[in-house]
Amino acid sequence: MRSTRLTVMAAAAVLTLAGCGGGSDAGGGGGEAPLTLPGVDDYLNAPCPEVGTKPATDKEFTYWSMWTEDEPQGKVLSKAIRCFQDKTGVKVNVQWLGRKLLTQNVAPSLNTDTVPDLFDQDISQVRAAVVAAGGTQSVQDVLDYKVGEGDKTVRDVVPASFYDMPQAKQDDGALFSVPYEILGNAWWYNKDLFPDLKPPQTMDDLFALFDKAKADGMAAIAQDGDINFYNAYFFTQIAARYVGPGGLSEAAQDKTGQAWKTEPGFAKAAALVERMGDGGYFIDGWDASKFPQVQQRWADGEAAFLFVGSWGPSETREYLNKQGGDKGISYGSFQFPTPSDAPHKIVEQLPIGFSVTKKAAHPEAAKAFIAYVLNKDILSGIPAVADNLTPRPDLAVPDSLKDVKAALEDDSAERAIFMDGLDGLAAGKWVDNVFYPLNNDLLKGNISAQQFIDGLAAKQAEFWKAAG
Repeated sequence: MRSTRLTVMAAAAVLTLAGCGGGSDAGGGGGEAPLTLPGVDDYLNAPCPEVGTKPATDKEFTYWSMWTEDEPQGKVLSKAIRCFQDKTGVKVNVQWLGRKLLTQNVAPSLNTDTVPDLFDQDISQVRAAVVAAGGTQSVQDVLDYKVGEGDKTVRDVVPASFYDMPQAKQDDGALFSVPYEILGNAWWYNKDLFPDLKPPQTMDDLFALFDKAKADGMAAIAQDGDINFYNAYFFTQIAARYVGPGGLSEAAQDKTGQAWKTEPGFAKAAALVERMGDGGYFIDGWDASKFPQVQQRWADGEAAFLFVGSWGPSETREYLNKQGGDKGISYGSFQFPTPSDAPHKIVEQLPIGFSVTKKAAHPEAAKAFIAYVLNKDILSGIPAVADNLTPRPDLAVPDSLKDVKAALEDDSAERAIFMDGLDGLAAGKWVDNVFYPLNNDLLKGNISAQQFIDGLAAKQAEFWKAAG
């Protein structure tokens, strides 16, 4: 699900993101017995759990969803809605609006009296489209709402590392989002094609894998070049390892633009991207492709590696299923290695969560629903039906996502959000006007690493000057 990823997602149903259905894989461990996923039908037909926090006065609320009703996440949330209504008597007025709901629906409604009480999307998009306009209220109190498992609260079942971050907070420091799905990212490969692959520990190891693929007559990297934020992942992933979480965002807000020049890590990261672009590693036609053509070519075995989010397996599995036959992929993944001279071990995540509008007429019921979705028996549908990850560590995950889950739960890594939140700056205008054009040119080999850094400094100074 790329989320703005989601947006594109949209175009491709990324949201397939949610992916094709059905987690039939057994989840990995923790505890004395292995965690296992319920089957799709078992989940959808299971009894409704009790509600932990019931609204005292609200008898209804309005929810505008980023999903469509017939996609996997929509099916999970439809069950949550049905169960919540059955257990509380509160009516949920839901509209399934899809990925563009923030810009097409929520943001335009903020100056009217017709706003939803509840909506959802990834925190970067919510910050850019709604928080920046002052359209959310605090959901900090939801952390202490009971989820329907005895006295357990949201705070008890969701680790703080998935919500306690600057990008999920309003200017007053209060949370504007409570997550129910977590996106990670990784380099993906087919273990049937590379049974002896060892995850690279250095950037030289990574390039050695690329060179080996080329030597074997296979394209090293599949990349849908028409997706700007996909192209951005390479530089931002590497740069974050030099400057740490928040370092990219801080540099992007320097009104002079000189931060890109004074921090040597940015030039080093750009040089590695330049090496990637100049090395002939990308599959033929990647820079003139239309998503998801190249991702599908990877699924067909035309390239060795694909770097996308944790929605990759569900999207490519859906594609293969539609082709018929018995072709499948044994998904393996690994994280971007840390350059030998970079001081930060980074794992990126992107929470998708619920937010409540500032003008909500029924915030009490909306917040009670948030807590209910985080009930174990409700939230288990995200991995079981939608093939994706949740913020609850006690839920099983599909086999294809075990490595990503392990990375997200690695206490030795520093947490950053996708692209360090650059796509949320200036309501998304900074990436569109400054970063994406230059980054695309760098990855395509049209400019050098130094030209990229110089261009960022100059264009950024112009951008912030024009923005006042």
